Amino acid sequence: MSRNLSAQIPYLRLILVALIGTILPIGCAENKSPEPLPLERWQEVVIEGKTIEIQIAFLEHEMKQGLMNRSSMGENRGMLFFYDPPKQMSFWMHNTHIPLDIGYFTADGILREVYPMYPMDERSVKSRRKDLLMALEMNQGWYAKNGIKPGDSFDVDSLKKALLNRGIPESRIPF
Repeated sequence: MSRNLSAQIPYLRLILVALIGTILPIGCAENKSPEPLPLERWQEVVIEGKTIEIQIAFLEHEMKQGLMNRSSMGENRGMLFFYDPPKQMSFWMHNTHIPLDIGYFTADGILREVYPMYPMDERSVKSRRKDLLMALEMNQGWYAKNGIKPGDSFDVDSLKKALLNRGIPESRIPF
């Protein structure tokens, strides 16, 4: 019997090594940070004391889709497009059925330009500035109705929290 056992030891060692190799990585796995919130989740931010809910698009396919094919959007809801690095921006309304206003923001969270955008209008709405980090699309007339104008700004703490929740690395957030 001891002879059979000694013949089986190499196989038992192989099985033991395989088990350890399978189990060890599971126990040593890093604690990962929470999963970022998906685009579909609304997040609260504050702009000049006004709380709004936004969806944040920062992946290329999310930016390309934007607010296309939606038939409506809540009164204080919008979509924020986050770019890195800052740049001149240009948006259009391809397959977008909601009349919108677009606000362009610099990296300090300050609103610099606002333009109306019309449903299904494929002409570009281009920014004048070339140092813009974010664009915020809201229902048409929202900026004027709420007294939000160029020079006004996001509460950067609420914006930073929303960007981090969305999965944008802190190293890419300039405030």
